[in-house]
Amino acid sequence: VYKSPPPPVKPYHPTPVYKSPPPPTPVYKSPPSPVKPYHPSPTPYHPTPAYKSPPPPTPVYKSPPPTHYVSSSPPPPYHY
Repeated sequence: VYKSPPPPVKPYHPTPVYKSPPPPTPVYKSPPSPVKPYHPSPTPYHPTPAYKSPPPPTPVYKSPPPTHYVSSSPPPPYHY
């Protein structure tokens, strides 16, 4: 009769089942990491090309000067 109590000691193995839930905890720490480095990159890279677009309109202001030269042509014939 003394050999009967030892067998019930085996059903006490449910302890390892409690160690399974902890692994899902680290999964919550992985998503916040990739979200931070991906946000600051596209922000500073966008305003750079926008600043290089305004310079092209500058040469347009150099085109009107030649028109002034044409006005200087009529005076010579009048002096003749």
